[in-house]
Amino acid sequence: MAEKLSIVVILSLCVYLSFPYKTDSRSFTIDYENNIFLKDGQPFRYVSGSVHYSRVPRFYWKDRLQKMKYAGLNAIQTYIPWNVHEAEEGKFNFEGENDLVEFIKMADSIGLLVILRPGPYICAEWDFGGFPSWLLKNPAILLRSSKDKRYIDAVDKYMDVLLPLIQPLLYHNGGPVISVQVENEYGSYFTCDHDYMGHLEKLFRQHLGNQTILFTTDGFSKSMLKCGSLPSLFTTVDFGTGIDPAKPFKILREFQPNGPLVNSEFYPGWLDHWGEQHQKVNAAHVAKYLDMILAMNASVNMYMFEGGTSFGFMNGANCGSNASQFQPQPTSYDYDAPLNEAGDATQKYFVILEIIAKYMGPPSGMLPPSTQKYAYGRVNMTKVSGLLDVLPILSPLGPVKARVPLTMEQIGQNYGFAIYETQIPSKYTHSTVTISIPGVRDRAIIYVGEIRQATISRTGNTTAVLTVGAFLSLAILVENMGHVNYGPYLTDPKGILGNVAINDEILLEWTMYPLDLTKFLGYTKHHLKGLSSDSDTPNAPTFFTGSIPPASDGIPKDTYLNVKNWHKGQVFINGFNVGRYWPVVGPQETLYVPASILYSGQKTSTLVLLELDENPCDYPETCFVTFDKTPILDGPVKPLAKQRSKIAKPSDPWISKYTRDESRWDVKDNAVDALLKKAIKGFHRRVL
Repeated sequence: MAEKLSIVVILSLCVYLSFPYKTDSRSFTIDYENNIFLKDGQPFRYVSGSVHYSRVPRFYWKDRLQKMKYAGLNAIQTYIPWNVHEAEEGKFNFEGENDLVEFIKMADSIGLLVILRPGPYICAEWDFGGFPSWLLKNPAILLRSSKDKRYIDAVDKYMDVLLPLIQPLLYHNGGPVISVQVENEYGSYFTCDHDYMGHLEKLFRQHLGNQTILFTTDGFSKSMLKCGSLPSLFTTVDFGTGIDPAKPFKILREFQPNGPLVNSEFYPGWLDHWGEQHQKVNAAHVAKYLDMILAMNASVNMYMFEGGTSFGFMNGANCGSNASQFQPQPTSYDYDAPLNEAGDATQKYFVILEIIAKYMGPPSGMLPPSTQKYAYGRVNMTKVSGLLDVLPILSPLGPVKARVPLTMEQIGQNYGFAIYETQIPSKYTHSTVTISIPGVRDRAIIYVGEIRQATISRTGNTTAVLTVGAFLSLAILVENMGHVNYGPYLTDPKGILGNVAINDEILLEWTMYPLDLTKFLGYTKHHLKGLSSDSDTPNAPTFFTGSIPPASDGIPKDTYLNVKNWHKGQVFINGFNVGRYWPVVGPQETLYVPASILYSGQKTSTLVLLELDENPCDYPETCFVTFDKTPILDGPVKPLAKQRSKIAKPSDPWISKYTRDESRWDVKDNAVDALLKKAIKGFHRRVL
């Protein structure tokens, strides 16, 4: 522990010494009497935009920040995802793509102030709302509450590393950080624990001091502000287009009579889900309501100004009225933002620029050009191996055995896939049976005797009919499609929760394999010789490879991977996990491929697909992908499940951003414990 603290002190000192400012006269404060911020003693208001360093390759941080500066912004806002910086418990990573300090310093060098939102919970349509999945090793953990010591201890240890890195970057210490958020939209969560918020405030003050502006952000309903704010913290609200800002600010004044007005999340775009239409927000409406906010001399942050990409397994998910109404988000986080997923200025960007210029003056300098796009063209794919063929490679440490199924997190698998194996009782030989997996999280492919027989998911049927022959081995490949990032079902362990039954007979004695897909990437057909093969089994999850040619001039350029011939799976390029594809449900049909992950010169880049369902390679004329210049994010959709009727209307003022298009929480048939039922019922009483 002493060694860890020494490392933190050294890192903090290095950050502090790297800022050459004189700090004698620097201050960022709140003048409550005159309802304004004061920057170095002068009246100030910020016009900010959200950009997540974890969703933009480091290679492009400067490009995005410069474009935000040119739009007239004087600040940027970013979340800090805990699961990126402590992916494994006790192992902290703030280097490379995770170099938060460098990102903040880069913003400062461009002339942008910084608003930080370090959580510990961030939501952000990010896996598990930024929480590290290892917290779910104990599925009974009570998140976002002072009543669970396990949770509080984990938060304290993380913040004891993170906050000292931020402290030298605070404005009064010579850095660009003008304010720091405590938690995130806490008033929307059922625990409503002011002792928890008080604990976080004390923790933040301990590391950041009393000069720092600590703030909260909540929806503008009275119930949310009551649970999410503290009198000792500066209070802000969030709301989007279609809402007269006078209304939420009037409600805010009931909790905070004086001080500057702030909308911490004004939505120029919106989020997507698989199987739902791509969301768009009219640019003229954005301009109208942004103008109304700025006319009130309020400060504002646009969420998102650039959305970026949830690379790898980092997309989150929402839930509707029960845990089966699961809405995973796609890889793209384009968000219909002013800067699109590739960082290019859209029409909305220029409309917003004009509004900002009315209040902040015209832009100066030059707008950086859009990044170059390149159509690398057709890449033929080659079948390499079925997934079950390479199980020893993907799970080198071997299986975990238990009498009953364990969750993915309990076997050390935080993201991606796991295989559950057992034997079907011999009395079912040469018969037809029904398998039931009510606790599947989130999608399962079921094999009997290594033959794929069924697919089930939490959004559809959780039972299937199987034909059992002479072989009694049962294997279930379970996919984690993204931990829930918002709502009462935030505690969302993956894998198989509870029992698996054949004809109502519970199956016991399980062998479970955590799968590390990156272990496959260095292998070739030559390495795989001698393994048994299920590659010719129809629809068996299979690896495919292809070679991406270099650009004609040898300089890598941004591109879009078009997978229209394929069904569902995962993409890797040069070992980088690009993300999920699922064009058969839409709306996303292409994946953004940044130039930074492609090889330079005349070296070809390696593409690997893990196709889970039907592949097109039984027909050579369709066994390919293409790399195009333009994205397709608004393709046709196939709903994952039929939604229940809505209880609330989108226009209701208390609706928070994730319930705008979803039904409210109905507890009549929820399989949750008594505490959660009571909490959700309490939520209904507060807002309905």
